[in-house]
Amino acid sequence: MQGVITVTDIAEFAERIAREAGEMIRHEREQNTLRTDYKQQTELVTHADVMADEFITGAIRKAFPEHRILSEETMPDLSQAENLDTPLWVVDAIDGTVNYAYGHPQVAVSIAYAEQGRVQVGVVHAPFSGETFRATRGGGATLNGNSIRHSGATEPRQALFATGFPYTKDNLAPLLRRLDVMIHHCRDLRRIGSAALDICWVACGRLDIYYETVSPWDFAAAKLIAREAGASAGHFTEVPKGYPEDLWGQNNLVTAPGLYDRIRELLANA
Repeated sequence: MQGVITVTDIAEFAERIAREAGEMIRHEREQNTLRTDYKQQTELVTHADVMADEFITGAIRKAFPEHRILSEETMPDLSQAENLDTPLWVVDAIDGTVNYAYGHPQVAVSIAYAEQGRVQVGVVHAPFSGETFRATRGGGATLNGNSIRHSGATEPRQALFATGFPYTKDNLAPLLRRLDVMIHHCRDLRRIGSAALDICWVACGRLDIYYETVSPWDFAAAKLIAREAGASAGHFTEVPKGYPEDLWGQNNLVTAPGLYDRIRELLANA
């Protein structure tokens, strides 16, 4: 890209490559035999994950050669998030890989752009439902170009929540304690299988609460979208001093504002 680059230019670029990657993974699932493998013997990865990741990161490198990239499949070095000197792109080519492999529609391409550790642009594109969530810092959040807003829920008992569970099953006890507390205090649970879409669904009012520990590429774009839709987004435990809050993955919490303090307390005490 040439000349002065605005945040809107970045957002337009991110949406364009997210849509192109989405078309690629949709075509791959519908037209070709799905090829799968495992990372660390537990986490499913498909050929389409790697192909779409390489397409997105290649497009970013070509347009912004001086920028850094943190991406799940090809550049998953989390220490990148602590380097604040140059702009950082945070990419998940397929959030919801298990859904993708099983033929479910809850799949998203997630692309965030951060400066000084603060996310400035977020795009989450769901190719199978044809939905594109987008936000710029201070510029509001949209779904397919239309403004979105959180549900406005204030009572946990009437709130629908979402969470997820890790691929490794060696430390489930605290997660199950939190789940027990939430089931007893909220309306019901939805298990969607894509953190990016969980958070975007809080942003547009389809869900009231989301909490989970995930990696930056799963939530960086969506959390900005939620904040710009008026939702409250943070963590129910402390973020280490000096680490960019926008990129800290432990114990994320995103809710309608009227629920945040109560749910944060419930989860922290569980």
